[in-house]
Amino acid sequence: MRPSTTTRLATLLAATFLLPATAALAQSAGKPLFNGKDLDGWVTPADKALFAVEDGVIVGRTAGDLKKNEFLVTAKPYKDFTLKAKVKLRNGNSGIQVRSKRADDGAVSGPQADVAVGYWGLLYEERGRGILERYPEAEAAKIVKEGDWNDFAITFKGKRLTVVLNGVTVIDREDKEFPDEGIIALQVHVGPAMEVRYKDLSIEELN
Repeated sequence: MRPSTTTRLATLLAATFLLPATAALAQSAGKPLFNGKDLDGWVTPADKALFAVEDGVIVGRTAGDLKKNEFLVTAKPYKDFTLKAKVKLRNGNSGIQVRSKRADDGAVSGPQADVAVGYWGLLYEERGRGILERYPEAEAAKIVKEGDWNDFAITFKGKRLTVVLNGVTVIDREDKEFPDEGIIALQVHVGPAMEVRYKDLSIEELN
């Protein structure tokens, strides 16, 4: 028996309302790493002034007198995940550490998605092997929104790491030397005074 016009219309209306709800659920699969109010859930450097929350975003700021790179670090380590974040670089050098290790003095070692003019799209191993891979600099410059918010999606699954910058995959690397788990960290860099901002940080842990 063919469904009546009324039944078909009801089915269509239900689908119309369910599809956006389903999409919203998919988009919200990640768990917030930052509550928009304070640095609860994060380990700060010894110098508490280096990271602050201003207008609902994390601000990393230096006076140009750092002795070493400093980091804001998650209290919890992660294994397989997709990390999403929006980053706005005012000046200087920053980066997002993944599956990394924090030493007692606050130094961090491990893979980093670089955030800096001339270094966007670069995968760097902090206190390790150095530059591991990089997207062509000229092409990366076309992707980046200088002085504006840039979207990162970083996925670690097993020994494979991918970094998507503003919708473009800039790193896709499988490396047997990658650690199996570790913390996530946001960097402020030695050198001239700098400022970087982070917001909308979320993580989806993968099975």
